[in-house]
Amino acid sequence: MKRAHSAAFAAVLLALSAQTALAACTEFPEPGVNWRRCYHDGRDLTGVNLEGAMLRDATFQRSAMKGANLSHVDGYRAKFVSATMTGVRFDHARLIEADLTRVDLTGASLVETDLRNAKLVNAVLRDANLSGAKIQGTDFRNADLSGATWVDGSRKCAEQSIGQCN
Repeated sequence: MKRAHSAAFAAVLLALSAQTALAACTEFPEPGVNWRRCYHDGRDLTGVNLEGAMLRDATFQRSAMKGANLSHVDGYRAKFVSATMTGVRFDHARLIEADLTRVDLTGASLVETDLRNAKLVNAVLRDANLSGAKIQGTDFRNADLSGATWVDGSRKCAEQSIGQCN
């Protein structure tokens, strides 16, 4: 009998924890929100303030996030593939191993952003600010860096800087 009660109690706890995890993904977009492992593919998140949010392993593929504030987010292994993120602020964000393939980051601010081992393949970083960014192992293959402020904070990438800052 004791064993049956323990199993029932464990089942109730598991169900409650699953509902709690699911509820976090439906939370309103606001600073500090916990969207870890959540799917937000194709959402319109234009201009949202997600400063300090937990976005680890979350996915935002094909989402519109123009002008969003993503400063200080933890986006470890997050996926932003083909998202529109013009003018977004990723200052002091943690984007280690994040996938930003084909993302439009025109005019974005990535000051002091940790982009180690991130994928920025075919991304558009025209006029973006990468001052102080950590880029060890970052894949910039075919990325457009024209007019971007490079990690040293003083060098501007030349027009037609594709895959590297010239």
